[in-house]
Amino acid sequence: MIYLNAFILSGIICAIAQIIIEYTNLTPGHVNAILVVAGAVLSFFGVYEILLKWAGAGASVPITNYGHLLFKGAYEGFIEDGMTGLLDGIMSTSSGGVAVTIIIAFIVAIIFKPKH
Repeated sequence: MIYLNAFILSGIICAIAQIIIEYTNLTPGHVNAILVVAGAVLSFFGVYEILLKWAGAGASVPITNYGHLLFKGAYEGFIEDGMTGLLDGIMSTSSGGVAVTIIIAFIVAIIFKPKH
């Protein structure tokens, strides 16, 4: 059942993003930012944890999870160390994903050449 839940939730997230792209003049970058902020807002209200339990990878793979991780790290860091912990928490929860993204983007840029 977890596979079906993951498929449904990821499909809904992707469908919302596609509808926004199709019916507005927003670029994919704008939609990306909207989904990150939506993940942070859902995390603020405690909804994203419920989605993670319900759908597993269906909630932890899409870009909305990045917003959840940023908020979660900031909140935990703020609770532990105040304002300095806020930034430290953000960096500690998101640094692994950012580092992997940069490395993979570099490798892909070396392998593939643009046609223009």
